Amino acid sequence: MKIIATILKGALPAAALFAMTQCTTTANTAGANEKTFIVGPETADCTGVAPMKCLQVKEKASESWTNFYTNIEGFTYEPGYEYVLKVKTEKIANPPADGSSIKYTLIKEVSKTKK
Repeated sequence: MKIIATILKGALPAAALFAMTQCTTTANTAGANEKTFIVGPETADCTGVAPMKCLQVKEKASESWTNFYTNIEGFTYEPGYEYVLKVKTEKIANPPADGSSIKYTLIKEVSKTKK
């Protein structure tokens, strides 16, 4: 009986320590899933599954515009404006073969400037 009591005394703190180290907070992971996009004032012709219009997007002002082939949930694009957006990115577990593996959701429209 003393052996079992000794084992349990050592196991309980170890289990508690293990449980505490396995916890993560949303605040720690939220930053890793957020991006800031600059969206250009014009769309560009591009080809995904079929010919379409793509937003022109970059993450830094010094970068070149790139085609953005998917949509940003909650964002309504209006031609003639340059936007700075804060977006949340989420990996899609089983994306369609012709779709993005990342879902983009608008967190905040930081700015909207007439161009």
